[in-house]
Amino acid sequence: MKLRLPPKKMTSAAGRPLRGRVALVTGAGRRLGRVIAVELARAGAQVVVNYNRSAAGARDTVREIRTFGVESLALKADVSRPADVRAMFRAVERRFGGLDVVVNNAGVFFAATWDKLRERDWDRALDTNLKGPFFCAQAAARIMMRQGGGRIINISSLGGLRAWPSYMHYCSSKAGLIMLTRCLAKALGPAIMVNSVAPGTILFPGEKPSAAQQASIPLTPLRQAGRPEAVAAAVLFLATTAEFTTGQVIPVDGGQSVL
Repeated sequence: MKLRLPPKKMTSAAGRPLRGRVALVTGAGRRLGRVIAVELARAGAQVVVNYNRSAAGARDTVREIRTFGVESLALKADVSRPADVRAMFRAVERRFGGLDVVVNNAGVFFAATWDKLRERDWDRALDTNLKGPFFCAQAAARIMMRQGGGRIINISSLGGLRAWPSYMHYCSSKAGLIMLTRCLAKALGPAIMVNSVAPGTILFPGEKPSAAQQASIPLTPLRQAGRPEAVAAAVLFLATTAEFTTGQVIPVDGGQSVL
């Protein structure tokens, strides 16, 4: 099925601003990626669900997306491998004929103090959290440029804005992703808008905050943890109604970044 759609302004019928558009979300087989993918489908997008190891979760995400009456496809690719990335985007263009929105969500998060951090741990964090989004953006931009425009949204983190000593590899990768967002916005404008969403403490139903989170939440202006739906709402805003915003980072953190 080939779809050729006007690329830039993401507006259509009320409640379905992405109707007829094509979106790809990396790491969409579970957790935040799945919530984002479903939110884009609810808004009318046909959604490509990228996964690496969460095959069963990706299939579940596809089934949920299709309940909104839109097409969905699960594609396996390790975003830290440029060859996998290129093959995935070729498959998307063959299947849908274009691409309007990419959400770089896939990432890894784990603790390691400076004296215990191994080279392979550092490489794993930087390869997945920074190199992967760049090569996804590169492949996506080539498609978007051919059709006249699109939107790229990078999921960074409060850790890219704040220093967490036990997560310096993670913080470095997310700070790099924020700068990558700004560089891509300048390089790809005006056709393609590139922005980032930086979640703070986000808890899923049934999850309990860690000791560090329990200590920090009461100190934030909103005095609570966030829900994944709040992050998805920010992504949807950048994918649709944000018509004069590029190179920006939107913290979704209850105000923690202003402390």
